Amino acid sequence: MKKIIVKTLAASMVVAGTFGVSAALKAQTAAEQYVPLLTYRTGSFAPLGIAWGDGKIDYLELVNAQGGINGVKIRFEECETAYATDRGVECYERMKHAHGGAASFDTQSTGITFAVTDRAPDDKVVVQTTGYGLSQSAAGAYFEWNFPLLGHYWTAADVAIQHIAEQMGGFDQLKGKKIALVHHDSPYGKEPIPLLQKRAEAHGFELLIYPVTAPGVEQKSTWLQIRQRRPDQVILWSAGVMTPTAIREAQATGYPRDKMLAIWWAGSENDVKDIAQVAKGYKTITLHNSVGKDFGVYQMLEDNVYAKGKGMGKGNGTHGTIAYNRGMMISFLTVEAIRTAQEKFGEGQHMTPEQIRWGFENLNIDDARLEETGMAGMVRPVRTTCEDHVGGDWARIAQWNGSDWEVISDWMQADQEFVAPLVQQEAEKYAASKGITPRDCSTVE
Repeated sequence: MKKIIVKTLAASMVVAGTFGVSAALKAQTAAEQYVPLLTYRTGSFAPLGIAWGDGKIDYLELVNAQGGINGVKIRFEECETAYATDRGVECYERMKHAHGGAASFDTQSTGITFAVTDRAPDDKVVVQTTGYGLSQSAAGAYFEWNFPLLGHYWTAADVAIQHIAEQMGGFDQLKGKKIALVHHDSPYGKEPIPLLQKRAEAHGFELLIYPVTAPGVEQKSTWLQIRQRRPDQVILWSAGVMTPTAIREAQATGYPRDKMLAIWWAGSENDVKDIAQVAKGYKTITLHNSVGKDFGVYQMLEDNVYAKGKGMGKGNGTHGTIAYNRGMMISFLTVEAIRTAQEKFGEGQHMTPEQIRWGFENLNIDDARLEETGMAGMVRPVRTTCEDHVGGDWARIAQWNGSDWEVISDWMQADQEFVAPLVQQEAEKYAASKGITPRDCSTVE
């Protein structure tokens, strides 16, 4: 396991007695905020996880270099999961109450999210899942501690169908068509199925479902079936080595890459750079305008982090990639939640996990704030409430041109006619199974 620590109390604790240790801990937590980072720099998903982790760390380095959050520095620490649920839970249990309490956990895994969601309310720990996790946790009345900020898998699935319909000339043109879902056979890969089934029922297309056993290096039988059935479009729900394998198999069976549309975790430079021309035309959904370095935050990083020999993205060659930018975006949202909590409970002070949860639920990141932080153009404005733990469910489509990703669509918002009833239905089902009484959001401050 690789750790990265911003501050340590080792020296003070060596010389302190019982009272001294307590005083030192109190002083420490007043001066810093603990942000644990679950990462996977090893395993079959490492190409994605490395860039993602680098982006998260470098943004936190930037905030510290700029003086912290109203003077409160961020103490951050990595815990390697290799995308394994058991290792992720072990990291969670070890880190959740460390150093005054975890600000939040970005689990980086739907499986880990499933495993810790039941524990979070008792542990008082925010589970932050930007673009993944439990889609029904968008319903904040039922999931007080979960925040699938900016979108979840039903957002992506709905936008995918909108884009496919647009390419075909309208939703009425979907009738009688065949759309295949090639998905990682895991909780992550199964998440879009309920939404796609609703859309298939509404528009009259046939949904073909092809699960692929992890890690996804063997897909020949799947793509032989696709060659036989000839779906009009393929939605790819993969990650790690499964993605380039799917693209190669599509080429081998003669399936057009421009008829493949992937979830955002299958749409980074690492997925296509080694098969550049083979992947030409391949498309991905993206939560943010994530292509390149033409954002103000990069100049801030250059001046405050890279120029001082700090940061990981530049040395690893991940900065400017889609996954790196997404990692920065996740840390940005964490920092803004802490800042929002400080505005209510005390600027320049250490925030408790309960106070930070309030911050996540009351985010109001407008255009002015995005400009100030250098995130304008990368992230849309975000506003969360008790009822809505997403804060804005928009996405765009990017396409690989053989050497770079290009954004090719306007922003599209998930259609709540399909998404909202499914979120409510599954949230109610979850609450009933767990004995949860939903909050009355009309009484929540």
